Amino acid sequence: MNKPRFKIALLLFSVVVYNQVSKAQIPAGKVDSLVENSMKKFNVTGVSIGIVKDGKIVYTKGYGVKSIITKEKVDGNTQFAIASNTKAFTTAALSILVEERKLYWETKVKDILPGFKMYNDYVTENFTIQDLLTHRSGLGLGAGDLMFFPNGSDFTIKDVLSGFQYFKPVSDFRTRFDYDNLLYYVAGEVIAKISGMSWEDFVQNRILIPLKMEHSYASLALMKDKSHLAMPHADKFGKLKQIENFGDQINGAPGGIYATSADLCKWMLVQLNKGKYGAQLEQHIFSKDSQQQMWTIHTVTGFNGDPRYQTHFGGYGLGWFLNDMKGNFHVSHTGGLPGMLSSVSLFPDLNLGIVVLTNSDGGNYLFSAVSKTIEDSYMGLDDNHWIDKIYSDVESNKMHEDGVTNDVWEKVIASSQKKIDPAAYIGVYTDKWFGKAEVSLKGKQLWFKSYRSPKLSGPMSFYNANSFAIKWEYPDLNADAFAIFSLDEEGKAQSIKMRGISPGIDFSYDFQDLDFQRL
Repeated sequence: MNKPRFKIALLLFSVVVYNQVSKAQIPAGKVDSLVENSMKKFNVTGVSIGIVKDGKIVYTKGYGVKSIITKEKVDGNTQFAIASNTKAFTTAALSILVEERKLYWETKVKDILPGFKMYNDYVTENFTIQDLLTHRSGLGLGAGDLMFFPNGSDFTIKDVLSGFQYFKPVSDFRTRFDYDNLLYYVAGEVIAKISGMSWEDFVQNRILIPLKMEHSYASLALMKDKSHLAMPHADKFGKLKQIENFGDQINGAPGGIYATSADLCKWMLVQLNKGKYGAQLEQHIFSKDSQQQMWTIHTVTGFNGDPRYQTHFGGYGLGWFLNDMKGNFHVSHTGGLPGMLSSVSLFPDLNLGIVVLTNSDGGNYLFSAVSKTIEDSYMGLDDNHWIDKIYSDVESNKMHEDGVTNDVWEKVIASSQKKIDPAAYIGVYTDKWFGKAEVSLKGKQLWFKSYRSPKLSGPMSFYNANSFAIKWEYPDLNADAFAIFSLDEEGKAQSIKMRGISPGIDFSYDFQDLDFQRL
């Protein structure tokens, strides 16, 4: 809820642009052309952007439409799912509880949630609140995300708390960064247990309402008026299709907030003001000490040493990615759900914040091009033609990924006449954390069905040896997968291993973590 700048001449083409808080001289025409060109290049339906500088909101504007069906236009008050940009709100909520002495960063998770159990006793006994937030658990990238991707499953917080024990670690505890969503659900449950209110109510009442983020909500359920809500869109072979909103999960701590760019400008100002807000910065959401905890590297991520930015470090704090760019401290995060992609980028040294919200699959490419371009302009860097460079990379990657996927399905077609014994594979299988799945026969077609995640259902086509390719029945699920059977000496399937087919599959489809055994 896991899982890449075009220089703007800041002194030219300055115009007065409307926003809800202030008016400022900014290069509106340049931002307009930048966003509009990116929308065309990356096939994006709608965009909302906000910029704060020197303690003021200097730009909020919407582009495109909320829905290709209604054609209603996006503006600064259009609500988008911000996905993993929610994580910073979760860490801020925990900071509030730490400041109130209701818990400590070093508090053991098991002391609050006795059902919490990791893959070995030492990790279970020593896992702290801070460990929930820093992606250093030892588990692999996106481990367990299939509990909630795709949406519509029936997994509970109890399943999450007890499920970690069944995963195999890929690194030693606290030694390596591997992005993780499930542990943020645990963090949300900690907030609920300690505060006596749900994560959603806590974030709404202790953060969103005090900051007057009046059009933003901690969950869809809290949003009574959905007339300003953007709808997500999927790119199907170059054509956009509106899909359903992801919906609420067991709690929203990893990625449940729906917000507007205008409201997120207020959030960015609080961050840049070290937790303070109000006309005279007389109030605070969290303290300077808490922000220092959130903006301290707790897990090293590494960096690519890009000479353009002269980057020297990279890491993850509490809900934020941290690095340096051209001598400036950079605090950022991105978010992604199907058809909803977002980016928040802060430069405390420049007193600058940029938020980009989108409602289409290509939004991550757009927010990269737009954010990088605006960032470069404020750092005084030359035109790097980010739109064209990112587009070139996207097309190259897509060609490779499509080639791999197409080769698989071509081989499936070529193997369609091979005779197999369906009876050898039919049966009910179970995985310790994901539950039961059934392989059955529909007419002459083998079929895979998950009991707990209904959208993971679809036809199985013979590929090679004891492996089959699954094309999921749900039309908006871009995650074709292999099912590889192990047979006994009689040729009867005893177990199933799985993995995604495309090398570009979203990491949240962690099929590789499944180990189905025949019942």
